Amino acid sequence: MNTRIAFLGLGTMGLPMARRLLAAGYPLTGWNRSPERAAALAARVASTPAEAARDAEIVVTMLADPAAVLSVVAELDLRPGSTLIEMSTIGPEALREVAALLPRGVTLIDAPVMGSADKAAAGELTLLVGGPAEPVLPVLEVFGKVVRTGLTGTGAALKLVLINATVTGVAAIAEALTLAEAFGLPAELVREALAGSALGGLVARAFATGAHYPIRLAAKDSRLAAEAAELPLASLVAQRLAECPAAEEDLGQIVRQLRAR
Repeated sequence: MNTRIAFLGLGTMGLPMARRLLAAGYPLTGWNRSPERAAALAARVASTPAEAARDAEIVVTMLADPAAVLSVVAELDLRPGSTLIEMSTIGPEALREVAALLPRGVTLIDAPVMGSADKAAAGELTLLVGGPAEPVLPVLEVFGKVVRTGLTGTGAALKLVLINATVTGVAAIAEALTLAEAFGLPAELVREALAGSALGGLVARAFATGAHYPIRLAAKDSRLAAEAAELPLASLVAQRLAECPAAEEDLGQIVRQLRAR
């Protein structure tokens, strides 16, 4: 537990994840672009990403989008022998740009997560881990279940596949309820029928409580997926989500928001 860790990004997901590392006994320095979020971490807080990472053996980035990750990594002066664990949802193309910024001798692991803030706090995330992660597995396992995906970049790719299917699926639940309403069917009857079908998992996510995956991030993730391949549904969903007025609400709220339009 003597491994020094810098955790960059103390937002909705990053803060509970950093707290789990502290609870596990790791010496940790945090940084966040908004200082008021960093103040909630009962640990040393740096004023810049470079300061946080200066003496770290492992640096974790958990940031909003590719631009934020690239901006932060560009500020770092990582030592040979250190490891950067990139846990944001940025896709494999942006991860390659991150790799190009790293000095020789720095190991890059991609480990984006499936699960929302409630799972992060409980240590029940699923980590999609690409790259030579064996030396840092004890750190990763603090967050939840580790799924090894292959070479560096495969975790970032699989995350986009899974999250795009989830976001598109929750949007489909919203449309199913809109259609049911047009037919005059009781909402509870339709919800129970959907829950008992092959769509049960998506229904559970659409009506989950305690989860917080902001609609603005869901829109960003759908956009990243649509930019990687020809995905008409992802493109349409990304556009619809970007137009939702309550961008900070959880993804499940699109059931209400899309039905209201």
